[in-house]
Amino acid sequence: MDIRPILSTLRRHKTASALIVLEIALSCAIICNAVFLISQRLERMDRPTGMADSELVRINVAGIGKSDDATALAKQDIAALRAIPGVKAAAALNQVPFDHSSWNSSVSLQPKQDVPNLDASTYLGADLVDALGLRVVQGRDFNDDEYVDWEAFNKPGSKLSIPAAIVTREVAQKLFPGQSAVGKLIYSWNADDVPHRVVGVVDRLIRPNDNGGPAEAGYSVILPLRDTTMGRFVLRTDPARRAEVQKAAVAALEKNSNRRIILDQDTFDQVKADYYQQDRNMAWLLMAVIIALLVVTALGIVGLASFWVQQRTKQIGVRRALGATRGQILRYFQTENFLLATLGIVLGMIGAYGINQLLMGTYELPRLPALYLPIGALALWLLGQLSVLGP
Repeated sequence: MDIRPILSTLRRHKTASALIVLEIALSCAIICNAVFLISQRLERMDRPTGMADSELVRINVAGIGKSDDATALAKQDIAALRAIPGVKAAAALNQVPFDHSSWNSSVSLQPKQDVPNLDASTYLGADLVDALGLRVVQGRDFNDDEYVDWEAFNKPGSKLSIPAAIVTREVAQKLFPGQSAVGKLIYSWNADDVPHRVVGVVDRLIRPNDNGGPAEAGYSVILPLRDTTMGRFVLRTDPARRAEVQKAAVAALEKNSNRRIILDQDTFDQVKADYYQQDRNMAWLLMAVIIALLVVTALGIVGLASFWVQQRTKQIGVRRALGATRGQILRYFQTENFLLATLGIVLGMIGAYGINQLLMGTYELPRLPALYLPIGALALWLLGQLSVLGP
């Protein structure tokens, strides 16, 4: 029975009604996409690395001048690091995830394949499974006779090849769906098209950076090259001893050579935190935008409701004199707000879809899931009903 007088009243206040509808529509469109973007950022920061994150220490060094025997120094460094009390494992490698360095290679199933099957991050080093805390789910770790010396492999005219490889579960499923990858041949990294035999599959090893996008974050391959001389080290220890081990490791590396500079020394948790700082900042910024929009929208509804209550004081008094209860009067204004909010939400959902299409085309974001639309609608309906109660 309230609908007809409500519609009649709204027709007499078209400008105010239209402003509230547009405000709700804009809030709905922005909030739905903002909540979706926040969830994307949180999901990205929560990606598993496959490593023992809380046990790792990362140290990067750079040499001054050219070392006469870099391989011997690399052996000495690893021996010194492994001898530190509390160190479970240590390794020299070409890259650490989220460390602003990324080695990538195409991976194929046939030699001289024109279009590779996938692009993967390539980790080079010895004992990386143990040092990074990876979990082998099929096959095994490298045998000692499968390792190739880094210096000998890179000598001009070298005929050495890399016989084995360990791949992640994602790579195995992509290359050999429904089959075991162990024992299969793949072609990667070296230009001579010599195959690597897959000897093991690890559960996961995240790529250092965002090459390939979210779907390919776990595309990684480990190749058995030892005594790498790229100045990157990773140590695994008990979480409570990371600070102690980090300090001792820096001292050991400086003792081994007075012609080097310690570039970075952090726990891997700190490396991750630094890498995802921009994502956290974006999530907080979007949260602030959402709160600001909700506050502005609520204030707009409160202001309009207060104005209309004052304009209809006589109408309310007549209705009460004729027997209308306080609840019926309140329900009238709530119904009125519900109608305006519903129209604004419908327009807002259309706007949310349009904004998402723009973001998809400009920033390659995924499609907005339909679930976020009813969530935004319920939030604005609830906000509108609560905002009307005060006036």
